[in-house]
Amino acid sequence: MSGLHERHLAVSPDWLALYYRQPLELTHGEGRHVWDAEGNRYLDFFGGILTTMTAHALPEVTKAVAEQAGRLIHSSTLYLNRPMVELAERVAALSGIPDARVFFTTSGTEANDAALLLATTYRGSNQILAMRNSYHGRSFSAVSVTGNKAWSTTSLSPLQTLYVHGAVRSRGPYAELNDERFVKACVADLEDLLGHTRGAAALIAEPVQGVGGFTAPPDGLYAAFREVLDRHGILWISDEVQTGWGRTGDHFWGWQAHASSGPPDILTFAKGIGNGMSIGGVVARADVMNCLDANSISTFGGSPVTMAAGLANLSYLLEHDLQGNARRVGGLLIERLRAVGAASEAVREVRGRGLMIGIELVRPGTDEADPDAAAAVLEAAREGGLLIGKGGGHNTSVLRIAPPLSLTVEEAEEGATILGEALRAAG
Repeated sequence: MSGLHERHLAVSPDWLALYYRQPLELTHGEGRHVWDAEGNRYLDFFGGILTTMTAHALPEVTKAVAEQAGRLIHSSTLYLNRPMVELAERVAALSGIPDARVFFTTSGTEANDAALLLATTYRGSNQILAMRNSYHGRSFSAVSVTGNKAWSTTSLSPLQTLYVHGAVRSRGPYAELNDERFVKACVADLEDLLGHTRGAAALIAEPVQGVGGFTAPPDGLYAAFREVLDRHGILWISDEVQTGWGRTGDHFWGWQAHASSGPPDILTFAKGIGNGMSIGGVVARADVMNCLDANSISTFGGSPVTMAAGLANLSYLLEHDLQGNARRVGGLLIERLRAVGAASEAVREVRGRGLMIGIELVRPGTDEADPDAAAAVLEAAREGGLLIGKGGGHNTSVLRIAPPLSLTVEEAEEGATILGEALRAAG
């Protein structure tokens, strides 16, 4: 055990997870690579949990942060803040929500917490609909709408949460149905559930579940849900903390795969927009955002330095068509990983979209989750020079692949090769 690891254990909560039997201390990065304190170089396929969206040490972002820090680091929302207004204007225009207002936070958890506050206030209800297998953050309210028991630390809650089918396509009671019948069954489940409620405030849903193992419903499910929700006056919150900014390749936002019934009422974002800086936020149409009738500020949300980083990062992403790169290189990567998976009895499914790919592992010859195999592949991949993530629900073990969106074809090929070797070594 390293000296830093011992010091970490002495001052950190027992529940603060670390990857690997011998945890890494990352010291610096460049592009799609990072280095540890021992000088080992790794291809990064997890990007600080989908947060290093464009590249490590991106010069445009580094320069913007340094220049703003040299002028003014902090002011709070009590003063006019030009970088915050400029980024809010761009996010509002990109969101697809008409007459949008934007409130910045410091994390996705805080963004979802704010969205829940808006929805419950607007509707005068503490009932929330959420998806099974979901994850929305670690605050008291966000945990209470998280449908993944590995991350839901308490049953105590300020909210009454009711869970809906549909976010996991290949498991559960409707898995054997084709897509059309799957959507109809999930809509029928939602209709039935609403028959037992007294006016829910909102449905909160990740278009692609992150922590849950990069699972997604058929395109159009949330549009079908939206038709039902609208009849009941229930708001739709799209949690885009992991799916936003073009990561899925096909769309800029995950909700756009379910767009036939219009945009969500509320959209939350975080992670990738800051490329490592602490930015989260909520976008909502004006009547929803303005429903709060008490004073509110944000001390650190929308800070000048993080907003400068967000503006530079967003500009780089759009100018270099990183969404298109995610679609092209991600398509190649998922096909390579499917070929790798076909050669392993431990791989149940390779799924995903763009540069958001999950590899579900099972005990060979069964449909049972194999968390030990996931841990072993994680270790073997690290030994091969590749960093990946893991996740899954109560009955799944999933390797999570989410490189920076500037990933090259050569790096995709290299990563797929290392993963293939890791699966063989762990098997």
